[in-house]
Amino acid sequence: MSIQLENVSYTYGVGTPFEKTALRNVTMEISSGDFVGIIGHTGSGKSTLVQLLNGLLHPTMGQVTVNGMDIRQKSKAAMDMRHKVGMVFQYPEYQLFEETVAKDIAFGPRNMGLTEEEIEQRVKEAMEFVHLDYEEYGNRSPFRLSGGQMRRVAIAGVIAIHPEYLILDEPSAGLDPVGREEIFAEVQRWHEEKNITVILVSHNMEDISRLANRLIVLDHSEIILDGEPLEIFAKQQDLLHRAGVSVPPVTEVLQYLQGRGLPVEDRVRTVEEAAASIYAGVRGNTHAH
Repeated sequence: MSIQLENVSYTYGVGTPFEKTALRNVTMEISSGDFVGIIGHTGSGKSTLVQLLNGLLHPTMGQVTVNGMDIRQKSKAAMDMRHKVGMVFQYPEYQLFEETVAKDIAFGPRNMGLTEEEIEQRVKEAMEFVHLDYEEYGNRSPFRLSGGQMRRVAIAGVIAIHPEYLILDEPSAGLDPVGREEIFAEVQRWHEEKNITVILVSHNMEDISRLANRLIVLDHSEIILDGEPLEIFAKQQDLLHRAGVSVPPVTEVLQYLQGRGLPVEDRVRTVEEAAASIYAGVRGNTHAH
């Protein structure tokens, strides 16, 4: 079970004066159960790449398959396969259109032909996922909610289709820190408990290093790095810098301390791990003298 891209290129405005290649010759596989972080400078091709993964865009060249099926086809089977890839856009509140929160979240499951009972079950479950109370919010208009709540409703609408692959394009932009933590905690829980594959596009390197087990770096429409996040952050600063992205702040601090001669480990995922690394380094240093 995987999403595969083979020699995929995508060009906007083919044959017009505005022709622009957004993705060039990308071959990669995203395996079931992966938590993939995708980073790159604005315009590097990140959003184009993720829109190819669920058939919103079709490659100009090459092929995209989900679980072995070419999702370009018009067949019902290809359509069902596209439902397995859920996408939360950068400003998901623009995806809302129904008159109540519950109806909006029910839209995907209803399109899948589920029974009313199953639909209601999925709506309740998805609202729980994003920490919105069904009784309190189900019958409200989504347009009367705060920006953060609208974002949660939009995420719930994608969760309700029970995707095998969940694509999040900058899902935390504009959310307060508490809201961000809650959403990511749930995404992580789903990833672990339901083995859902997560593809996270983010500018936030801390989120990537904390959550992802694989990192893909795009630069000028091509993949320039693909590997374990902590390994890339520790060893590839020059390439990252050239691609216009930075290492997480904690990694930066630890690398600075290494440069000053403190024996600290710079492959850490969290601030707590960084603090422990610095403590161990300082202790080691004092014992050495």
